[in-house]
Amino acid sequence: MSNSGPGSLRAIPSVDQLLRSHAAVELRNAVGIQRLTAIARDVTDQLRAQIAAGSLRDKSREALLEEGIRRLQRAGEREGLLGFRRVINATGVILHTNLGRAPLSVAARNAVAREAAGYCTLEYDLGTGERGKRGGQAEELLVQLTGAEAALIVNNCASAALLILTVLAHNGETIVSRGELVEIGGDFRVPDVMSNSGTRMIEVGTTNRTQLEDYRRAINENTRLIMRVHPSNYRIVGFTTSPDLPILSSLAHEVGLFLYEDAGSGAITDLTKFGLDDEPIIRESISAGADVVTFSGDKLLGGPQAGLIVGRREIIERLRRSALYRALRVDKLCLAALEATLDAHRRGALEEIPTLHMLGLSEGAIETRARNFVERLEEAGPSGLKANLAKGYSAVGGGSGPNVHPTTALVALEHEALGANEIESRLRAASPPIISRISDGRVMLDLRTVDISEESDLLAALKSLES
Repeated sequence: MSNSGPGSLRAIPSVDQLLRSHAAVELRNAVGIQRLTAIARDVTDQLRAQIAAGSLRDKSREALLEEGIRRLQRAGEREGLLGFRRVINATGVILHTNLGRAPLSVAARNAVAREAAGYCTLEYDLGTGERGKRGGQAEELLVQLTGAEAALIVNNCASAALLILTVLAHNGETIVSRGELVEIGGDFRVPDVMSNSGTRMIEVGTTNRTQLEDYRRAINENTRLIMRVHPSNYRIVGFTTSPDLPILSSLAHEVGLFLYEDAGSGAITDLTKFGLDDEPIIRESISAGADVVTFSGDKLLGGPQAGLIVGRREIIERLRRSALYRALRVDKLCLAALEATLDAHRRGALEEIPTLHMLGLSEGAIETRARNFVERLEEAGPSGLKANLAKGYSAVGGGSGPNVHPTTALVALEHEALGANEIESRLRAASPPIISRISDGRVMLDLRTVDISEESDLLAALKSLES
């Protein structure tokens, strides 16, 4: 190989040449010169490795420069896709874990941006001018809504379980039904949390049947806690048995133990009108005798990610005094959003909470929106794009209501020159990105999870589709 001809190592563009290119100038403000320089070095290393391996031998110095600039531009554009981006969720999955689960209400967003983003009364009492209690109002709202004696807030449900098991059952045993040893998203496994907390897990019963006597026989001098776990993301059907919460509570209190219920998604209000009749209502769990209950903030509550703990005052105060609590507590942004969300529940203004609003949308209402959207697209859409209505199903998502699939009306997209994968990819690359799904060879858009204010962005992205 020539040392200076086409495909030679000397023909590779320098880092400085790449950084002086028009593409680099455009990327400099978005990426930063330090990161852009690192990307340029990676590009030259790639070119050098490929030439050494025998490829790119026929490329001239000019062609290698053009190739380097293209790679620099693509890498810089990929950098721009990293980090947080607002997306339009057109999948129909309401609590989409990968897309941030529950979207916040307008009031919750305003609370974060206007009240909590700067200096705020996180731990300051305006009445006395002295140090205040972190999360005091959110905790009070939880008490009012659940009927519990006290409440505490940590950063997610796994943290809540870890805190409770560590404080109440460390160096002891915790009894749990074998059918409740669940694993949910993010590799959260009940046995692993128990192990990390320092409690020994005692499994009772079988996968599908656990009797009260199974619990009673497992109780000994080392037992510290009875735990009940709601299987949020799956259901065992058929020949099943498990003791009701009041019966299990009576057993626990008879022998001087605490009963802890991990309610998973949980529900502050009765959601049976949405088909969610199998999610625990937290107030009912407290009334049934559970000493402490945990549930999520970013699922059926419709707020930010948080692990919400409610129960007996003596337990909550023990948890609050733990050094572990300080490591797991939430920040001011979460508390502000949570407080606004809980306030909407207290006022009965459930329509203000996007999650519950989307759950409540009827198939007819979505079909009307979808039909109007298709008509608008037909008037101004690109040639070759065909849109039709199709029947389908939405999903609750987030490990909630696994058997609940609300019927919906889908906008089904086809293009005479573009396949479904290409359409899906181009929508994902739009600004803002649009996340859709593919079924039966067509791209499907479910407007249940698309806010009306987002339809114009969705329409603009579809109009821009070209073959």
